[in-house]
Amino acid sequence: MNGEDDQKSNEAGPSVEYSSQVSTESDDENLKRAKNFMLGITGASPPKYVSLEEIMKATDGLKNMALAHEIAVDKNFKLEKLGVDEIGLHKQVKEIIHKAFWSLLEEQLAEDPPNYIQALVLLKEIKGTLDELVLPHHKKIRENINEVLDVDLIKQQAENGVLDFQHYAHYVMNIMSKICAPVRDDRIKELRQCTDVVETFRGIMEVLQLMRLDLANFTITMMRPNIVASSIEYEKTKFAEFLKIQSDGLRYTRVWILKHLNEKKIETATNDPNSIKQITHCLLAEAYLDLLQFDFTPNAETLMLDQGRLLELRDKTNRMSIISSVLLLVNNIAGPAIHGISSFKKQIKDHLNVILESVHSNKDLETVMPNVLLQVKADLKATLEEIGAPSMPPETETILDGQILDLVNPEHKIRYLVNLRIRQFLEKLILSQSAAPQQIPPGLSSLQEELASISAQFLILVSHNRSVFGDYYQDIVAEALRQTENGKTLTMDET
Repeated sequence: MNGEDDQKSNEAGPSVEYSSQVSTESDDENLKRAKNFMLGITGASPPKYVSLEEIMKATDGLKNMALAHEIAVDKNFKLEKLGVDEIGLHKQVKEIIHKAFWSLLEEQLAEDPPNYIQALVLLKEIKGTLDELVLPHHKKIRENINEVLDVDLIKQQAENGVLDFQHYAHYVMNIMSKICAPVRDDRIKELRQCTDVVETFRGIMEVLQLMRLDLANFTITMMRPNIVASSIEYEKTKFAEFLKIQSDGLRYTRVWILKHLNEKKIETATNDPNSIKQITHCLLAEAYLDLLQFDFTPNAETLMLDQGRLLELRDKTNRMSIISSVLLLVNNIAGPAIHGISSFKKQIKDHLNVILESVHSNKDLETVMPNVLLQVKADLKATLEEIGAPSMPPETETILDGQILDLVNPEHKIRYLVNLRIRQFLEKLILSQSAAPQQIPPGLSSLQEELASISAQFLILVSHNRSVFGDYYQDIVAEALRQTENGKTLTMDET
């Protein structure tokens, strides 16, 4: 769903009528204007939230490629409450409208006799939401809702001055407690203790929104295998449409894939489709692994939907590599005194993760490495004092300083070795034809959890990308091999 649609679904009516006044009028004036605006609307609604139907429509038929892709490649994907990140004018406008609705409801209920115009609108909205949330097999609950929240009957009660609004609040909460996820039980219990009817209904609307998201996320979880399969075909179709309007829609993809096509691989190639498939498989493994290197930008056309995710994984991988290199250096230089002290390793990991969070390139690393050194020395000193070990001799400290600062060089022997081990580990996973467990590389045992997390995310991306674009990759390799057979030497520009 695009941002514009998200905003529309969260607004109770248009904002253009008063948006120009937000920055110049007082809150009271804006609230009054909003109340008048709502009074002028027939059937004014309570603050709108995105409905389950609107959420699921985005995945129904996979009309929204980006959302379908998110679900396919992120096994932990969940829809979040919309509107929490809204800023600026739109947020101000929405807050004024919401405040106006509840303020108007409170004023109407306080009239003598009470005015139930807004209350009827609210109950109708709640009934509609409960209808969405009740599952098909809960027929008795649905029948009971239709019977108790009969809009015509409630309207008659209001006209005769016998409408018990508090009674309906408790009824709605009872229904919610029967159909909500357990995580919402505490909030509903809190609402039961509330004595202010307006605040109770405000809380009911908030919980109903969360229940919509709970149901949507549950549905997505159940449908995920089908969504993944459909997403692959849908992305293939959409990418084929993209290629039809591009003179060369695979230009950067070709460069990326063929970077590791060397003479040795060409010599082993034959016209056999299986040979081409195997070479493509090997080239892809190396190409995917290149994406995790600092200063490598994933600009291939076939990586468009995953650029941000790949950049994040790249940064996580390099952060893990630097931390592992630091731990190896400290263990080797500081000596046996700190060997086996898991709390020290955890402390280093936690502190360096924070310092390295802003590092997205080797240049960034050069900037923060002095801070890394200071933090490591501080943690090391504290640990040595804690275990009663002597401080490092000045000459040893000088060696540690130089080695850690030298880690900014990608060719530093420790950093190079760690990077190589990470790459080889991931390469085995990509090339493996089985689900057999892989041994954690030496020197990375302290970051086993981080390595496992990165590996899982990376393999999902690789698998999905290969499923969608595998035919294109194989065609690119086959064409490159044909050109070399014809005696033509491929240059980077030609690829």
